[in-house]
Amino acid sequence: MAPISALGLDIGRRRVGVAGCDGTGLIATGLTTLLRRSFADLVADIQQIAQVRQAQVLVVGLPLNMDGAEGFQARQVRKVAEGLGVALTMPVIYVDERLSSVEAEQLMRAAGQSVSQEKALIDRKAAAIILQRWLDERRQS
Repeated sequence: MAPISALGLDIGRRRVGVAGCDGTGLIATGLTTLLRRSFADLVADIQQIAQVRQAQVLVVGLPLNMDGAEGFQARQVRKVAEGLGVALTMPVIYVDERLSSVEAEQLMRAAGQSVSQEKALIDRKAAAIILQRWLDERRQS
């Protein structure tokens, strides 16, 4: 399998969790959490990270409803992600992110970390979970 550099994004209303993978495409790691100010600022922030990490693709968590349907929030995420893809000239791949934040909170609790005061860390961990799901699916296919 060819090496890949990807960024995982957990796009929320206030924050965007960002994760990256190692050059082998095996392990996803949370990198940072960006505050959403303007779209231009978001593009600039992600572009800087993408350049440093030589990212080739954006892997975006899509917040589907529990029945698998796309609701309002999923449409909003698609709108932002498609804009990022165009602005950064990078392909965008969507991954079902249902329960990724719950999983991130469970991992934090297991590690003895505070969930109520660490929203940015939850977003970063959720982005890593999203990216790891895609990396695992990619390896299996």
